[in-house]
Amino acid sequence: SRSVRGVIELDASTVLLQWAVGGMLGCWFTTRHREVGLGYGWLLRGTYVLMAVAAAYIGFASSSTSAAETIRDIGAIIVAVAIVVGLVQSIARRKAGVSGYVDEHDRRSQRVAEMTGINRDQSEREVALGQEFNPLLDLVPVVFGVVALIAAGVSDGGNDALAIIRTIVGAAFLGFVSDAMLLGHWYLVQPGLPRRHVNDIVRTFLVIWPLEVIVMLIPTGMFSVFSGSVDDGWNGQLGWFWAACAVTTGVLSVVTLKALEERAYSAVMAATGLMYLAILTAFGTDLVARAVLAA
Repeated sequence: SRSVRGVIELDASTVLLQWAVGGMLGCWFTTRHREVGLGYGWLLRGTYVLMAVAAAYIGFASSSTSAAETIRDIGAIIVAVAIVVGLVQSIARRKAGVSGYVDEHDRRSQRVAEMTGINRDQSEREVALGQEFNPLLDLVPVVFGVVALIAAGVSDGGNDALAIIRTIVGAAFLGFVSDAMLLGHWYLVQPGLPRRHVNDIVRTFLVIWPLEVIVMLIPTGMFSVFSGSVDDGWNGQLGWFWAACAVTTGVLSVVTLKALEERAYSAVMAATGLMYLAILTAFGTDLVARAVLAA
């Protein structure tokens, strides 16, 4: 067996940046409908800004940094700043509420009034229309983050195009599986939230999942580990462990969607638990491949 160098890197700075950028893409994916409460956005922005800051710190603290890695680390700082700007804007405009949530509240109140004859006052927005937080601000750190991730892919060496694709697909993969789990928990805070939101993000993750598996298999990739041309140091066991993680991640996502078909509210909590497990296997799918193929 032989080792192949310069294929991909397992770098904590890159992984954290991937997680932050993908997570913010998932944040916009859900909050753009304007039905999820503001607190969900605050939770995600607060989490991912810490990851972006950590990515920049680890990157700059590295003893040897290439030009591409420097661009990545500067990009991580810009991502963190952009997330903070969005978070501050959302907090400053919190009194405007969330239009879809308010509209749904008013619709339900009107329905109750029609059925019972009990008049209920519709909610009043404290800030004029147009002052509500714009979810498009959550895409600003994603745009800068993609540039930084491209630089991170170039810093891996080897085939630049393949490394960049793996890095960007991995960002969406890690971000969406994490956001799906966090969104499942948010139903405890906002139990009236339509179930379609968690269904949508899980379904989208199921689209990203095969892309992640495919880009990790493309030569030089995990097929090389299975064939023995790349030595994983464990007589091929890490390759099969990766395969088990990849398959299990997809299975857990499908089972999650099946659980969400149940009408009982407990189905959402069951789906959240399944996505907890999917996070573990998803990280195995991405990080084990990076570790095995690392230079």
